[in-house]
Amino acid sequence: MIQKREDVRNVAIIAHVDHGKTTLVDELLKQSGVFRENQEIAERVMDSNDIERERGITILSKNTAVTYKNTKINIIDTPGHADFGGEVERVLKMVNGVILVVDAFEGPMPQTKFVLRKALELKLPVIVCVNKIDRPEARPEAVVDEVLELFLDLEADDAQLDCPFVFASAKAGSATLNLTVKNKDMKPLFDTILDYIPAPEGDPESGTQVLISTIDYNEYVGRIGVGKVDNGKIAVNQEVVLCNAHDPEKQKKVKISKLYEFDGLNKVEVKEAGIGSIVAISGITDIHIGDTLCSPDNVSPIPFQKISEPTIAMQFMVNDSPLAGQEGKYVTSRHIRDRLFRELNTDVSLRVEETESADCFKVSGRGELHLSVLIENMRREGFEFAVSKAEVLYKEDENGKKLEPMELCYIDVPDEFSGTVIEKLSMRKGELRNMGTGTGGYTRLEFSIPSRGLIGYRGDFMTDTKGNGIMNSIFDGYGPYKGDIQYRKQGSLIAFENGESITYGLFNAQERGTLFIGPGVKVYAGMVIGSNGRGEDIEVNVCKKKQLTNTRSSSADEALRLVPPKVMSLEQCLDFIDTDELLEVTPASLRIRKKILDPTLRKRAAMKK
Repeated sequence: MIQKREDVRNVAIIAHVDHGKTTLVDELLKQSGVFRENQEIAERVMDSNDIERERGITILSKNTAVTYKNTKINIIDTPGHADFGGEVERVLKMVNGVILVVDAFEGPMPQTKFVLRKALELKLPVIVCVNKIDRPEARPEAVVDEVLELFLDLEADDAQLDCPFVFASAKAGSATLNLTVKNKDMKPLFDTILDYIPAPEGDPESGTQVLISTIDYNEYVGRIGVGKVDNGKIAVNQEVVLCNAHDPEKQKKVKISKLYEFDGLNKVEVKEAGIGSIVAISGITDIHIGDTLCSPDNVSPIPFQKISEPTIAMQFMVNDSPLAGQEGKYVTSRHIRDRLFRELNTDVSLRVEETESADCFKVSGRGELHLSVLIENMRREGFEFAVSKAEVLYKEDENGKKLEPMELCYIDVPDEFSGTVIEKLSMRKGELRNMGTGTGGYTRLEFSIPSRGLIGYRGDFMTDTKGNGIMNSIFDGYGPYKGDIQYRKQGSLIAFENGESITYGLFNAQERGTLFIGPGVKVYAGMVIGSNGRGEDIEVNVCKKKQLTNTRSSSADEALRLVPPKVMSLEQCLDFIDTDELLEVTPASLRIRKKILDPTLRKRAAMKK
């Protein structure tokens, strides 16, 4: 018999990137008494990974739980970036409702639309939380209208349209249901969750059914499956069958060795859990996302949506430059292979394929950010390797026509820069779909553009808009191939010989373009040390010393003035490299180089092309 479990609520927090989801979860944790009064608390306590903390983004969805009025509220904090959209889609299977966080100034953004559409398709009730109402330029009333328009656009039903609005400042830790009433705490939001999010339902008497929605990985216990108990109950030492709706042949008897529930930021061991509980299960080696754990006498897997396919790929290979192996701890193909396959334990949107060469692997993901986070993680762990330029994954339709991934790109720029942006994106095969005036002298542009048109564009965009533009894009299916795009206007300045860069050589080279290195840097023949203003590659000798003579001229000993080099981040390097170049990644350095280091062989290869 189906029953409701009134002492539990399961809710996910969804939003566009940077609208304050993680900060909101912090406050809910603080005000529910999870921390001791004198406890030191880090900001954005849910973002546990170093890169998440530095960039201020959430990459992996996180589970936590708070207790309010004797009700346990399981909260899942989800990522906002389109590259990690696969995480959001799966998590929504575990919850009975969502809190949609919208910035009181920016209003609904592309990712807001994407996550809201997923929630409405699953018929989940939505609480809208208009956050950052204490921003000086906040416009909460207008944002409420924009959110309701978005609901209508996404064809929400009447029950969903009749959703509660909560106004909050997560930073100040306050929420209110009415803008005229000032409040000091988050109680209005807690009460709205209890009143509006339905309690989980299930049949406690029937066989066990637990759908695994996320996988955690821990060096000591291996894979940990996280999911919701849909029916029956699950207990330690219980025998269950591991099965999958997309793979009918997968049926394997396993035993539950350890069972955890979430409490605050910790996992707490429990003996058993009933319907509606979100549990973590360790000790099952080949548990995967989308698997269902069932009682042996009633094996019926729960259907699960397919995970979005990757759209972009890079080659990861063993570093074979003259400076190879000097800075990294893990340099062999076996190390790189094991590390990439280990990443598949937790990242479902990633694909790793072996290629004809034992030293090279094809890694496919959802976008440049997705792959650059993996590269940065590996680099910090002591790996040394090389990567190629990101390339999109093409498909063919029934008639053999080439299809490529398309993106919807939304851009907010100050009015005076809109012309430049339109011109640049049109050259990259972007079509302007919509153009509107935003608030405060900003124009909002909406483009349909091939994914490859956006590769390497972010750096240009920041320069063209003097750092004032905001760009967001979201995958929009496959469309017909739009023709060739020229990525880069500048050529490269290439080092002529192995050695160490010297001021005299750099001084002569800087007239040719922008340098990426200063004096005293190890270089090798074929390494890219700068960009040339013209379209061709030029070889320069930066190791050249000044010839000494015994005659003195009046200007001989004037100091040589060097322009400071342009230091590039990992993303800028990935944007800059061309198809015949590689990025050498080590824990200490990022070096751009030509694939073929020898100049004669390089010229021959170019002529063959």
